[in-house]
Amino acid sequence: MKRFDKIMMATDFSDNSDYAFDYALALARQFNAELTIVHVINEPADLRGIYVPQVTYEELEKEISQGAKEMMAKFCSSKLADYGNYTTAIVSGIPFQEIIAKASEIGASLIVIGTHGRTGLEHLVFGSTAERVVRAAKCPVLSVRLPVQ
Repeated sequence: MKRFDKIMMATDFSDNSDYAFDYALALARQFNAELTIVHVINEPADLRGIYVPQVTYEELEKEISQGAKEMMAKFCSSKLADYGNYTTAIVSGIPFQEIIAKASEIGASLIVIGTHGRTGLEHLVFGSTAERVVRAAKCPVLSVRLPVQ
């Protein structure tokens, strides 16, 4: 079996991502791999032309970034207490593009990503970040879906 020495996990902090993380961590333990956990702040629509008296666009970006940092810290402290070979990254942009770019940057040998399993109109409207990552990644991608209840 091919060895996975750098595993990248993309998370949006949803239940789907949490479930996929269990796979990423199990594989990282099995292969004694470096685990990189990435969260992409989806670029918000440009709100600079909209009048919102209480907050500036820059303040909004700062609050979103700070919230993501806090969520990542909480995630890591609750999930990685006994696994020290990991790094984290929070980036802004279009999720599938940033996931692919980060995987390339770190030389990931495997990407693990949760999927919502949307179909029909919902899939058409929201798309699938996981599907786009699978199509564009230069390394294997493990797409994990929550079990059907």
